[in-house]
Amino acid sequence: MKALVLGGGSLKGAWQAGAIQAVLEKGFKPDMVYGISAGALNSSYIVNEAGKQYSENGSIDWEIVNKKLIQFWIENITRPSDIGILKSKWMLGIDTILSRFDGLLDTNPLHEKLREHINLTHLRKSPIRLKVGAVNVNTGQMHYADPMEEHFLDYLRASSSLPIIMPAIQIGGDYRQVYLDGGLREVVPIKKAIEDGATEIYAIATHPEKRQLEPINYRSFFALIERIKDISVNQFENNDISWAENYNENLMSIAGFTLNKKISLKVIRPLEPVHIALTSFTSSDIREVIKQGYQHAYTDLR
Repeated sequence: MKALVLGGGSLKGAWQAGAIQAVLEKGFKPDMVYGISAGALNSSYIVNEAGKQYSENGSIDWEIVNKKLIQFWIENITRPSDIGILKSKWMLGIDTILSRFDGLLDTNPLHEKLREHINLTHLRKSPIRLKVGAVNVNTGQMHYADPMEEHFLDYLRASSSLPIIMPAIQIGGDYRQVYLDGGLREVVPIKKAIEDGATEIYAIATHPEKRQLEPINYRSFFALIERIKDISVNQFENNDISWAENYNENLMSIAGFTLNKKISLKVIRPLEPVHIALTSFTSSDIREVIKQGYQHAYTDLR
């Protein structure tokens, strides 16, 4: 089984979209796609387009699939307000006092785009399997949702909902089932793909293995949150990839696994940090980051 595994990274998902193009151009055709955070959005879009094509034509043109993904980023993610709108200080203060805090951003703009471009019927009819990861904030447990679940689209929203910045997502009206970005627990879900039987894996991460952090204005709330996220995500990403890279060597000693097949793993990740800020970007920035992702992956795969 072939799996495409897409890690988290907020707007760095544009870099990932460029890298995906290079992977598909190489001829890799996944049977399964896994995603967390921005990777959940990219993976869902890919499987959605594949399902649409399969329903209409009985086949999948992977070149068109990726062109549509890149087109989505270029046409729909052009400025910060396409992701969310910052709530007023007055409203944030009132919500905090009344214990009804629901994120710094109103993310309806992003969620409207998901409703417009992701069709649950296409996902369910797609021959390509899909799972997206989100974390239950009440239990701390990771959940990988697939399109056959009743509230899959809510899990997708939750998987891409950055803690504090974006609202937690309640699933099915149950206050016990409240989820946030899967990156709180895992960033590159290679382990889940292996558990599900994947033996040939292309994983696309969005952070370099090592990075030299530059000083920030730590009194800027958004800058501080972004830095905290980058530090933790980078470490989780390294842990996920290191575990997978050592999987074959430790195959017989990993507790809880009944699989005994070795895996073929190719990890693509930037060598330097991808610079694009959630609070200040343009369509030109998105285009440039997509280009960087494609060029890096194309060179890495030669």
